[in-house]
Amino acid sequence: MLGLYAGQVRPMPGDGRPTGIFKRALDGRVRIGWEGIEGDVQADRRVHGGLEKALHHFPLEHHRRLARQFPQLAAQFGAGAIGENLATEGIDESGACIGDVYALGSARIQLNQPRSPCWKIDAKFGVEGITRYIADHGMAGWYYRVLEPGEAAAGDRLRLLERNAAPVTLAGLWGAMQEHRPQRETLRRIAETPGLNAAWRLRLLRRADWLDGNAEHP
Repeated sequence: MLGLYAGQVRPMPGDGRPTGIFKRALDGRVRIGWEGIEGDVQADRRVHGGLEKALHHFPLEHHRRLARQFPQLAAQFGAGAIGENLATEGIDESGACIGDVYALGSARIQLNQPRSPCWKIDAKFGVEGITRYIADHGMAGWYYRVLEPGEAAAGDRLRLLERNAAPVTLAGLWGAMQEHRPQRETLRRIAETPGLNAAWRLRLLRRADWLDGNAEHP
């Protein structure tokens, strides 16, 4: 693991709406509680934070990709810039799987859902299209729930402890959700993946049920 990041609520540049997207790098050992890093605050608790979104992980590789796509903002992309709590190198949605359990220092955390990027990314950088690019390319990062609180520090290694017998990558989940008419069996199989967030499970099952009732006929 390369870094840990946390922040307080502050006004969004431009319209002044409260946001917790601005994070700073943390030094020394920090407490990882049931709702994430001690002292990290979210402005809109309806869609951020809580037990199922305790920690947000965003790969450094994505920052480099965004810097290439939006060169005028290249200097602004870097660890912590998208509001993430964890920044690492060497794993992205193609290798991260729903239900993966990791050791984060002395804490144990479980990957349970992808992040759905929101308007605050464009607002922070002052450029439209970043959020859409992130969503279209399935590179929003992901969330963890905390299975066992503990302590961690920048420089600790994020160590994989457990993986499902039939793992589903985040890339696989995004791919199924973005298909015009995905296989209903695929949606249901992903929905039953151990460790998946309940709201995402329901979302997948509802889409599968809709496809059942709206099957295309020759």
